[in-house]
Amino acid sequence: MLLAAGRGERMRPLTDTCPKPLLKVRDKSLLQWHLEALQRGGCQQVAVNTDWLAEQIVQAAPVSGLTLLYSHEGHDFGGALETAGGIVRALPLLGEVFWVLAADVYTPGFEFSQEALARFTATDKLAHLWLVPNPAHNPGGDFGLQAAPRGPALALNLAKDDPRPRHTFSTIGLYRRALFEPPWCEIPAGNPQGLKASLAPLLRRAMDNQQVSAELYPGPWTDVGTPQRLAELNA
Repeated sequence: MLLAAGRGERMRPLTDTCPKPLLKVRDKSLLQWHLEALQRGGCQQVAVNTDWLAEQIVQAAPVSGLTLLYSHEGHDFGGALETAGGIVRALPLLGEVFWVLAADVYTPGFEFSQEALARFTATDKLAHLWLVPNPAHNPGGDFGLQAAPRGPALALNLAKDDPRPRHTFSTIGLYRRALFEPPWCEIPAGNPQGLKASLAPLLRRAMDNQQVSAELYPGPWTDVGTPQRLAELNA
């Protein structure tokens, strides 16, 4: 699933007439970068949620071998449902295990590999996250990382006064649909009421129960959240 429903307020005025996922980095839209990477990784279907300027996203150039399915939050509810709300809304379009990433990050070397999918599926974890070194705009990071005696490292929900290092969540993750169902998530299946909900509380609760694994991704990664960052990528 590609998260593409954000308004992109910090990217204005660029996003007044163009949805943020269609902004171009090195002559290719952010959306196109991700779709091509997912196709190379063996994905055949991608769910895309939309809100602002949704018709432009639907009309974007297709990628050979990929079927795109849309969850039109703006059309259905008048606005975006935030990350968890949007994922629950799109669950009927998703499998038991699925990738999720934000369409407004630039990570040209990341591989959505079948090996990573198989490793995660073989565990009992609810999610596996890719963390990155903290960028200048998020120096405190998001989650900790701890090696486990057996199996993958665990993502940690660290207290504010915990001195252990934190890393930034890249927005890339593998998930089991069970994380978005009771008892972890109380939003009704398919989110028929269009409830807004963020992802972080679900992840932190699952981390507290050792249900989230993680790893560090050392490759290029940028949260394209401001016109300045976009300009730097295109310099």
